[in-house]
Amino acid sequence: MACSATTQPLLNFELSHSHQPKRPYSLPLCSFIKKPRLSPKPFFSQSKDYTKINIFSSPSLFSRQKLGSHVAAQSGYSSGEEAESLLPDSAYQEPFSWSSVIFPFLFPALGGLLFGYDIGATSGATISLQSPELSGTTWFNLSAIQLGLVVSGSLYGALLGSLLVYPIADSLGRRRELLIAALLYVLGGVLTAFAPGLSVLLVGRLLYGLGIGLAMHGAPLYIAETCPSQIRGTLISLKELFIVLGILLGYFVGSFQINAVGGWRYMYGCSAPVALLMGLGMWSLPPSPRWLILRAVQGKGSLQELKEKAILALSKLRGRAPGDAASEKQIEDTLISVKSAYMEQESEGNILEVFQGPSLKAFIIGGGLVLFQQITGQPSVLYYAGPILQSAGFSAAADATRLSVVVGLFKLLMTWIAVAKVDDLGRRPLLIGGVGGIALSLFLLCAYYKFLGEFPYVAVAALLLYVGCYQISFGPISWLMVSEIFPLRTRGKGISLAVLTNFGSNAIVTFAFSPLKELLGAENLFLLFGGIALISLLFVALYVPETKGLSLEEIESKILK
Repeated sequence: MACSATTQPLLNFELSHSHQPKRPYSLPLCSFIKKPRLSPKPFFSQSKDYTKINIFSSPSLFSRQKLGSHVAAQSGYSSGEEAESLLPDSAYQEPFSWSSVIFPFLFPALGGLLFGYDIGATSGATISLQSPELSGTTWFNLSAIQLGLVVSGSLYGALLGSLLVYPIADSLGRRRELLIAALLYVLGGVLTAFAPGLSVLLVGRLLYGLGIGLAMHGAPLYIAETCPSQIRGTLISLKELFIVLGILLGYFVGSFQINAVGGWRYMYGCSAPVALLMGLGMWSLPPSPRWLILRAVQGKGSLQELKEKAILALSKLRGRAPGDAASEKQIEDTLISVKSAYMEQESEGNILEVFQGPSLKAFIIGGGLVLFQQITGQPSVLYYAGPILQSAGFSAAADATRLSVVVGLFKLLMTWIAVAKVDDLGRRPLLIGGVGGIALSLFLLCAYYKFLGEFPYVAVAALLLYVGCYQISFGPISWLMVSEIFPLRTRGKGISLAVLTNFGSNAIVTFAFSPLKELLGAENLFLLFGGIALISLLFVALYVPETKGLSLEEIESKILK
């Protein structure tokens, strides 16, 4: 993994006031801000580097500081130096303890694992539920509509959850949102497992879907806002790996319980203990320090009280002593920066502010990625996985679950490669290479169904190419970009809107697949998806920026403004 190759010490340590690093940076709040530390030696001689890492580029923030050389350096800063100015940011490495990073990542990531588990478990549960011998019910003879509601009930819940969380994301908070998601996961899993009839089963599926909607919004937010910036890409991409792990776990549970009477109850019920672990874990974690600072700046509580809570939260997240001087300095610096950002905007926002200014630019980037993630045919191509593999000589129904596990393992391998390289290669190279491979694989599938039907291994290669390229590009990188591209002011609303776009477009592609297949035929449907993939490649090349090594505030000041 990329993060394992860093030269960070494995034990915690703090920079004392007498210790002078090579560049006098303060320890950043999840790399919130990189300002010079106060020290006996003045930092005015470092003004050139200081301007290059000025987060908000706001004269009002430093108007009371008499930095002559700072002003001179600013006047000499040109757009041609912008790429060079990113080097100090990416070169800086925040000291952190791996033991303090693991749990703030693991417990939110379980929300992604439970989302993936539902996908994997449902594939086996629908077979078990409809079997007269194995369902263990008298209502196993489900109509197509009833079965569709069972399968997509969690999708409807996720859509509803995304809508509900949009106006209340910032008031609810990231930690509280994940606690509610865990509770909904537990209720949904238990209710589904013990459902006496179809109506209760559907209510359970809806509650579980509400948990998915909240978890897929809160998890990337919490991870991005609490982790060191040099491993932010790795950790958020690792959350995608947890989704794939969940799918694989659902496949395994399904394969073990497929021949048991009432096996579908075990498939769905196994999610409850994991959800309980997620809830207990989130209860033990502190709130996001960024969220606490945001609430303080918004005037939603006592400034002093929220600031003290943010200091304690950061100390706990970094494995330091409660209220240590380094955390206090970082919170003070970040509070000044966030206040400055708000001074440049209207004092009161509104529910539509995500469609204005820098937030609109962020939504075009993040929303565009999750939209193309779905409309390049991801649900439809995976739908064809079984028939494609069977055409290559694999046996039919007897090996269906095992073939699913093989595809799941391949997805896991390719996601791991993306996790290992995202903070080394950057976001854009993985997106451009991966989306290009997706387009190629779709055109190969089109060619297979059009005139290469006698070469089934072309279809197998195209399928694996599609899965692999998707898992190193749209799969992890879209959610990574969504979690880091929005300004702090609208991050909660922006991510909830991106989640809504994702699930909404997923539903449209899923429901439109059958009529499009009948209207166009498989070969022309894949040709259509291939054309959309080329458009998405153009979108990535022209509009998606590189955010590797930048703190969230630097993304806001250098990319969105």
